Amino acid sequence: MVASHQRAAWRLQPWVSHARATTGINIDTMRRIDRLAGIPLCFLATIILKLWWLVRRRPPRPIQRILFVELSEMGSTILADPAMRKARDSTGAESYFVIFARNVGSLAIMDTIPRSNIFTIRTGSLWQLAYDSLGFLFWTRRNDIDTVIDFELFSRFTGLLTGLAGANRRIGFHRLYGEGLYRGDMLTHRVAYNPHIHIAKNFIALVNALLNEPSSAAYGKALIDDSELALPVPALANPAHAVAKLKSLITRHDPSQHRLVLINPNAGEMLPQRRWMPSRFVELIRRLLAGHDDLLVLITGAPQERTDMERLAAQCLSDRCISIAGAWAVSELPELFSIASLMITNDSGPAHFAAASGLPTIVLFGPETPDLYRPLGNSMPIYAGLACSPCVTVNNHRKSACGDNVCMRAITVDQVFISAQAVLSKQSLRDSRSVVKAMTG
Repeated sequence: MVASHQRAAWRLQPWVSHARATTGINIDTMRRIDRLAGIPLCFLATIILKLWWLVRRRPPRPIQRILFVELSEMGSTILADPAMRKARDSTGAESYFVIFARNVGSLAIMDTIPRSNIFTIRTGSLWQLAYDSLGFLFWTRRNDIDTVIDFELFSRFTGLLTGLAGANRRIGFHRLYGEGLYRGDMLTHRVAYNPHIHIAKNFIALVNALLNEPSSAAYGKALIDDSELALPVPALANPAHAVAKLKSLITRHDPSQHRLVLINPNAGEMLPQRRWMPSRFVELIRRLLAGHDDLLVLITGAPQERTDMERLAAQCLSDRCISIAGAWAVSELPELFSIASLMITNDSGPAHFAAASGLPTIVLFGPETPDLYRPLGNSMPIYAGLACSPCVTVNNHRKSACGDNVCMRAITVDQVFISAQAVLSKQSLRDSRSVVKAMTG
């Protein structure tokens, strides 16, 4: 059952991660389950496991198989990549990963984890969630997992998965003496989350706790240099595929004769407060096309967004603005990014994928701060920095009370246009054509 489940996870339809999010258990329901069921389950599991470990006390096994846990955020798989590579390279251990099935395509971007070592949990129904969670506990034992690193900040569910995985070493964020999220006490290495450093450094702090054992009650007492956040350029399997695919989608223009600007107007269902207004995207696109006759603007998105994105493209009143929403699998995105000149996007998973691929990426931040969540790689954040921002934090389970995202409305079209001009003015159509020619042969 589990093996076939794993193989099926990689036969994803384009942007299936977003499509499933709208048909399965919604975010608010998952938060309620995590709170109402998670608190008593974490309490009971802590008591049972402490008694079990007391009776079955044994020396820890060598570090040979490390499981990373990050379920709910596609962008976090990119932000966690430096930490995962450090753990792998420092220990020589084999790497494993567990993630929600709707997000599994994001792991293909960096391809750090072998695909055969990835376990997916479906969220289409409570039955699927429970069934796959039970399967996960058998899978960890069959693969003899000895170490688990839980990258999640907000989930009691992952606390239970980590505690019940059967590993000798269990590393994760702990509230210690704070009044934050209660996740029981099932960790062997408790690391204090630091809200004043980038989340990628927090992830590395978890790995440092593993590498520097034993230590005091709270791990993570080490300086993490910015150089540790460097990402390798994702492998591009076949950039010519992107050119050929675009030519099949676009009949009125030859993509190789234009500079490509990608626009990602949405930010998923989890945090709608992150969305910049569609009317401003329309105004921005019109100004970009008016100022550069060599540009082709491509609007990206999920399959269920196709109608909205086509409507937005039509409002731009130019045949050089085209919606390609729903046409690209997540694993194909680095190929598309490799032939583009610029991406402009809300804070979302594609922002991290694009920046990691080396594409200049302008990212619009509002309810979250770039100080903590700026994409690694070639990114330029635009952030109003209102007194209320960020309103989405580890302390509120990423549930904002805001119904009026003034933080996004505070970002003007002029600001974004000036930043885009700064990027485009350093490029030329000749440079763009030479890149495409070199990649396609």
